[in-house]
Amino acid sequence: MFGITLSLASVLLSYTTLVAGHGYVQQINIGSTAYTGYLPYTDPYYNPPPQRIVRQIPGNGPVTDVTLIDLQCNGYTAGGVVGSAPAPIYGTVAAGSQVNLNWTAWPESHVGPMITYMARAPSDITKWSPGTSAVWFKVAQTGKTASGQWASTDLLSAANSIYSFTVPAKLKAGQYIIRHEIIALHSASTYPGAQFYPSCIQVQVTGSGTALPTSFVSFPGAYTPTTPGIVFDVYTNTNATYPIPGPAVWTGN
Repeated sequence: MFGITLSLASVLLSYTTLVAGHGYVQQINIGSTAYTGYLPYTDPYYNPPPQRIVRQIPGNGPVTDVTLIDLQCNGYTAGGVVGSAPAPIYGTVAAGSQVNLNWTAWPESHVGPMITYMARAPSDITKWSPGTSAVWFKVAQTGKTASGQWASTDLLSAANSIYSFTVPAKLKAGQYIIRHEIIALHSASTYPGAQFYPSCIQVQVTGSGTALPTSFVSFPGAYTPTTPGIVFDVYTNTNATYPIPGPAVWTGN
């Protein structure tokens, strides 16, 4: 039933239990609408597969090489598509409104920042892949608070595994990819060591805004092995300020 036999479902459940310890965005809430994220341990086994607004990921594991196209959406080469294949549908969000991203259970040892980018699609987002073009701009970031609380563990746990950000109020209407990530730093004392968990969500932004950023980065390209914050020893720098990698946040003002 539903394209999954009971025995296969049992195997999937067992496998999910084994790999639990990393994570991904499992649901997106925009206003009163809830969108299920791409579920890598069940979605591939449905026929037909569920239609999602999140680009497919291979599992709940990380990317550790900042030079790979995988860094963009945690994608992989499949069906001739390099990186993550476009999702078949998209959600709708009004400029100036909040997007709530519900993560799966996250290990408390995997401290690090949570960073959100967007990229405007020049055409149909369900067919568009950015490749290595510089199209991404940062819209939100949270690292370590002055009291030493980390975004991906302390703050995410306090918010019941939900990370929220606001789409810039003056952003021009159109179709965008939201690239949201956790960078886990528990092994980041040397490179490679930092673990990247990106997720790419397709949306139609509505509203009367006219603003667009003028500075962009690419993935890969935005981060290098020497970018501040990519190498960071969380055990010896307990009192140090954490430099969130990437460009400044664009607010639309």
